[in-house]
Amino acid sequence: MFSASTIYKCHKLLFASLLLSAGATLTGAAPVPSSGVQMPDAEDTPVSIQLTTIDFPASLSTSPQGINAPGDIVGIYVDASHKQHGFLLSQGTFTSIDYPGAIATDARGINSRGDIVGAFVNAPGGPANMHGYLLSHGIFTEVQYPGSSGSIAQRILPNGNIYGCVHDKDLMASMHAFVRAPEGFSVLDLPASMNNGATPDGATVVGLYTDMTGKTHGFTNEEGEFKSFDVPGSTSTQAWDINPQENIVGDFSDSAGKSHGFLRTDDGYTTIDFPAAAQTVARGINRRGDIVGRYTDAQGKGHGFLRAKPRATSEATGSGN
Repeated sequence: MFSASTIYKCHKLLFASLLLSAGATLTGAAPVPSSGVQMPDAEDTPVSIQLTTIDFPASLSTSPQGINAPGDIVGIYVDASHKQHGFLLSQGTFTSIDYPGAIATDARGINSRGDIVGAFVNAPGGPANMHGYLLSHGIFTEVQYPGSSGSIAQRILPNGNIYGCVHDKDLMASMHAFVRAPEGFSVLDLPASMNNGATPDGATVVGLYTDMTGKTHGFTNEEGEFKSFDVPGSTSTQAWDINPQENIVGDFSDSAGKSHGFLRTDDGYTTIDFPAAAQTVARGINRRGDIVGRYTDAQGKGHGFLRAKPRATSEATGSGN
């Protein structure tokens, strides 16, 4: 397997959970009631925001990665045998996701139609054995850029366009952001980059890249106009998703090395820290502004979270992310 030092040099927390999965056996997907979802004691949480802990039942760790307009959540969990799986949480029920024959699977993005994208590892040996996939109507399809060894499918739009990165044997110089549309792949000519989300029309894309000094930045790419950005005062910034209102979520590291989630709107940056958490990262946002991510508790266990506004019974889900 590829080393933790290589992963952290590239993008902190991006692939670390895959290290737990080598050599485990494949298990089938099955729905599980969401008994692992519970409300925390959030002393300083605004009344207008609801924070919910998300734990796949009996898991060692849980890490939501994406959320669609209806509120379905996809992510990653590690079971008691240390095997990594993807999951779908829909209408209160968990479903495990395993790519056939893989030793590790994750789920990263879901669109309003319920199509899911993610990555799987088919053998030990490093990034070259990590490949993207699309799961649609119960059928898995590999997402692989021609001529590259590996890929990661990170996000999928309502129209089916897929965003992520391609790579060979490393996750730095050979890694480039991509979008796959019906006419084929487009690749960003920027090493150590990754597309992580886009507005429903694809006009604005967000992602991350690592510069020559080893510092990671977020970026926006609006109809070909590339702009780098950093959370003020941060030592590292990663942009992970964007909704139709062009609100961006991601995470950053402070000068002490602690990770925090962030929300970037027209009004500026809002830090997202789960109450009493040692670390917090934000990974996905939908059109309502609901945010999913992961936090690490004082004992070092990873839990998922949902940061949501109260939902009106008459509210339409729409067709955005």
